[in-house]
Amino acid sequence: RKFMRLIVTRPIAQAEPAVAELRALGVDAHALPLIGIEALAQASPGEVGAQSVAVPAVPAVPAALQRSWATLPERRLVMFVSANAVARFFAGGGGAVWPPHTLAGSTGPGTTAALLAAGVPPACVREPGPEAGRLDSEALWQRLRSLDWRGSKVLIVRGEGGRDWLAETLRAAGAQVEHVAAYRRTLPRLSPSEAALLAAAEADPAGHAWHFSSSEAAHNLPKLAPAGGWRASFAFATHPRIGEAARAIGFVHLQVLAPGLTALRQAWSALLQSAAQGRPAEGAPIQSRPL
Repeated sequence: RKFMRLIVTRPIAQAEPAVAELRALGVDAHALPLIGIEALAQASPGEVGAQSVAVPAVPAVPAALQRSWATLPERRLVMFVSANAVARFFAGGGGAVWPPHTLAGSTGPGTTAALLAAGVPPACVREPGPEAGRLDSEALWQRLRSLDWRGSKVLIVRGEGGRDWLAETLRAAGAQVEHVAAYRRTLPRLSPSEAALLAAAEADPAGHAWHFSSSEAAHNLPKLAPAGGWRASFAFATHPRIGEAARAIGFVHLQVLAPGLTALRQAWSALLQSAAQGRPAEGAPIQSRPL
């Protein structure tokens, strides 16, 4: 084949800088966000703890987020599930300073970078170690499990809904855990250029590879392209669960990568080498691995 594109499916705020970095590395990368991120106009029942009460709507910054800032000094840990969670949470901070004894949990370098840019002291940040083979709550817990969590107060900042594994694990260790919703994940409204990219990928699936860093992004693809067939496409996934989601929507040939752009760049080079031999045009797997 003469070309192959890599489609980055992250929300637009994260997809655009990732595409820029990949293009600087020589990858023909394009952003096609498969998750929309929307601000919450008002607090939802139960956003913070089981005893939350209804509050008036607050444009852009839910009252629950504003209230959470007042509780930070008493928190042992505030865990952020994504860079979007960081951005929305700090929008409600009113310029407040991060308490020096409160830890900020992160599942990866993008979230960590957002925390540091928001003014969280590096000494407060906890993220998976460099030895971690994947970026998730389980990897973060390996950095937290040695602490005594009995009686500690923890806040998890996330979108509406989400996994409860870390909350349940912390509760089992004796912590008091609450959640606050910082944003809403939606099916994205594609721009004309994004819709054209999706149409091109449907018309030439073997000429496009996909990078999934979220199971929800994979779930949204058939909603946006119900007639799409992806058996001839290749997919990269950043976690085994995400790889399973991609296979569930029709991707046969995929690779679960180690975190970071270095691993993606190396895998991309291998895919292009295989493309030069004609195999991706037939949908043959390259470096496919069981999940």
